[in-house]
Amino acid sequence: MPLGSILAFWGVAALLIAVPGADWAFAISAGLRRQVLPAAGGIVLGYLAMTLVVAAGLGVLVASTPIALLALTVAGGLYLIWLGFKTVRHPSTPGGASVGGRGGTLLEGMAVSGLNPKGLLVFVALLPQFTDPAARWPIPVQLAVLGLTFVGTCAMVYPCVGVGAQALLRARPAVSRVVSRISGVSMILVGTLLVAERLVV
Repeated sequence: MPLGSILAFWGVAALLIAVPGADWAFAISAGLRRQVLPAAGGIVLGYLAMTLVVAAGLGVLVASTPIALLALTVAGGLYLIWLGFKTVRHPSTPGGASVGGRGGTLLEGMAVSGLNPKGLLVFVALLPQFTDPAARWPIPVQLAVLGLTFVGTCAMVYPCVGVGAQALLRARPAVSRVVSRISGVSMILVGTLLVAERLVV
């Protein structure tokens, strides 16, 4: 597989990851609770699972099956809405306690990224464009390499997001509560848009 294809995909993936969304909101909220590593680890594991699904060929099947895509989108959207309301109701503060502990934060991170239908569609629509049918590596292997490139970039970015939020807001509890609530509202909006996009047709 040409190194240029991997680097080109990495550039696009880095731009997509840099755009704030539900993952960012969750990482910021978890960072304020000193749960950076479990949150980032959960996000990474969720995208790793998505990589395996796409490399195994199941991603195309899900994307081409309307009822499966609808169910995934609604489930992911409702989960983000629930998580957003929970964050708004109990905003994080620097060093604040996490209700579910590290294990709960890890699972929440996996759900935030793993149930993200937009992420699945990006994997299904974007990854194949950077594969080469004439290459020596089979297409599933190429998809896995590209997916792991995305996962590795997430593993570098989201810990920085969480640590950055924690460092910037450590001495400002009032501001951190506002930022946490904004993160919660962002998750609610993303979840609502995901559900509305599929149901209002």
